[in-house]
Amino acid sequence: MTDLRSGLGEAVSAAFAAIGLPAEWGRVAISDRPDLADFQCNGALAAARAGRGNPRQIAEQAAERLASHPLIAGIDVAGPGFINLRVAEAALSERMSELAADPRSGAGLVASPRRVIVDYGGPNVAKEMHVGHLRASIIGEAVKRLFRFRGDEVKGDAHFGDWGFQMGLLIVACADEDPEIAALIESPDPDPAREDILDRIGLADLDRLYPAAAARAKTDEAYRDRARRATAELQAGKPGYRLLWRHFARVTREALARDFHALGIDFDLWRGESDVDPLIEPMVADLEAKHLLIDDTGARIVRVAKNDDKRRLPPLLVVSSEGSAMYGTTDLATILDRKKFFDPELALYVVDQRQADHFETVFRAAYLAGYAEPGALEHIGFGTMNGPDGKPFKTRAGGVLKLRDLIDLVTEMARERLHAADLGAELPPEEFEDTALKVGVATLKFADLINYRGTSYVFDLDRFSSFEGKTGPYLLYQAVRVKSLLRKAAEDGASAGEIRIAESPERDLAIALDGFDRVLSEAYDRRAPNLIADHAYGLAQIFSRFYAACPVLAAPDGATRASRLAIARLTLDQLELALDLLGIATPARM
Repeated sequence: MTDLRSGLGEAVSAAFAAIGLPAEWGRVAISDRPDLADFQCNGALAAARAGRGNPRQIAEQAAERLASHPLIAGIDVAGPGFINLRVAEAALSERMSELAADPRSGAGLVASPRRVIVDYGGPNVAKEMHVGHLRASIIGEAVKRLFRFRGDEVKGDAHFGDWGFQMGLLIVACADEDPEIAALIESPDPDPAREDILDRIGLADLDRLYPAAAARAKTDEAYRDRARRATAELQAGKPGYRLLWRHFARVTREALARDFHALGIDFDLWRGESDVDPLIEPMVADLEAKHLLIDDTGARIVRVAKNDDKRRLPPLLVVSSEGSAMYGTTDLATILDRKKFFDPELALYVVDQRQADHFETVFRAAYLAGYAEPGALEHIGFGTMNGPDGKPFKTRAGGVLKLRDLIDLVTEMARERLHAADLGAELPPEEFEDTALKVGVATLKFADLINYRGTSYVFDLDRFSSFEGKTGPYLLYQAVRVKSLLRKAAEDGASAGEIRIAESPERDLAIALDGFDRVLSEAYDRRAPNLIADHAYGLAQIFSRFYAACPVLAAPDGATRASRLAIARLTLDQLELALDLLGIATPARM
């Protein structure tokens, strides 16, 4: 199934080749003057710049060869040599019928599917997620969905932070606060009948205990040493400490999974740093056997800098001077771990752009060691979500905003907006609450994903929660409006039929719908979900103009009504597909 732009591009390229010019100069783009043409080609100007003749004459020669092509209803040469193309109504109608019959709305699959890991989220044990986790989660989920939709075998990994010194701090803090827990975990053989006392510790307790313990460890050397010993004993397998650690992981994961799911984010894997701990010792030995480890003032490093680097990268610190594995060590071991259980051909790390050097260092070490093929590891960096003051988003009191609180905030704003717009008043309370949550999540996600991931942006809740403008709620409203139209048609006994494109607004909508596959392909190649968000917004706008100019239920005749109902159904299907790729669910009613 070839899109119209590709079909026209092939035709124009053949015309250029026929007059002795490179076929690539026949590239076609959507016209920047839709009032004049659907598509345009500027290749004649490129030919002139290359000294191949007068651009207008070249354009006229190419146009002459295209005059009878079945895709083209009109062709003219404008200005110094722009070739303007108008698609035949029959071709537009046929293409729309193809899309309407395709559950993928024309979206193709990759030629060679790959096994892909998307590493995103990055939550930590014993901590509630905060707004800083939002972009990784939202962008990562969209990338995962896009790659899976394009045909790759994809696994999304939360990459749980569940190992290291923070665990030792929490073990000591919990033991100090509750003597019964201390007695249980210090026992060489903990009594299973008493394990229920660990239920006294919830995520709120861990969230309270950890900051206090971390602060105390900075000034109290004896306390810090106790936490280090606890960390070492945990990693060595002390039964009571492992028991408590598993409880930490369980209560944290339950809360995290709840919050992630509320955002429409679900992971295939919840593997953590602890999963790769058994791999570290043999990995260090392997690096040594490959002569990659270098002693450096008591530490052991892998040098990754290259002679042609524009800036020097630091080495990968594998073993600290105290003999412990480091953050980069577990990242390197994670690459090995994934190779063993999934053998990915591509691993995408959706992590803050500020970690770019860290990942470049780890990736180079992995390539040197032969743990991954060059180019198989890719950092998908992103900027920060800022408040109106231009600084990272905070609470009104200046603290870090918890993600659960942010979800509640946008949901409450959605309730207010729905009431103010007199939307959802007839819905049962449970359905209204579900709609408010969907509107709130759409507010958050679309505000993020409409921006290119590499840029920072200002989150303005008041603006992004509006049902007007370039917002998630606007898109949901448009989708619900089409659903309402289709329900009313069904009640009236009207149904969709053969698509016939005739009016100008119908043409504009058809051209937009035709571009879906190309948008997805580019978003896939560039790892850029914002292109899908742009397409969804543009499609909704064009449909709104079509709806205003081309009566559907009040169409002049039955055939026109059936055609326009089919166009409306196709638009809804494609819009919902695009939104689903962004992780945004649409309500049935408002």
